[in-house]
Amino acid sequence: MAADAGPEATGGVDTGTARLRIDKWLWFARVVKTRTLAQKLAVSGRVRKNREKISSASATVKPGDVLTITLERQVKVLRILGLGERRGPAPEAQKLYEDLSPPVIKRSREERPLPPGQREHGAGRPTKRERRRIDAFRHGEE
Repeated sequence: MAADAGPEATGGVDTGTARLRIDKWLWFARVVKTRTLAQKLAVSGRVRKNREKISSASATVKPGDVLTITLERQVKVLRILGLGERRGPAPEAQKLYEDLSPPVIKRSREERPLPPGQREHGAGRPTKRERRRIDAFRHGEE
């Protein structure tokens, strides 16, 4: 009976063709936290399968495909090794792909952009404290 089981018995994956929806695979592989985020990522055009842009969450992937995923501050290049049957623990998810991403270059403190709301000293509008010091200096109070 198990030999002639259809895709329903194998968790939605037809073992003969071995394909899986890309949103499910991104979720199984723990690239994103939720399946909804996986669907949004696929539809946004920030995922490429074998250098071709994917425009729908229902696009299928198979072992051997190479995915290029643009996340917030990094680009991940993943070769699919397996499809998976469920969203398991992280060590199990890491066995589903090989990471081909270029190494992340660490920036020095000076090269990193400042977080929002901060500015370099002396750049931009003076703070209230600096303004008081400027006024005191101009009017000879110091």
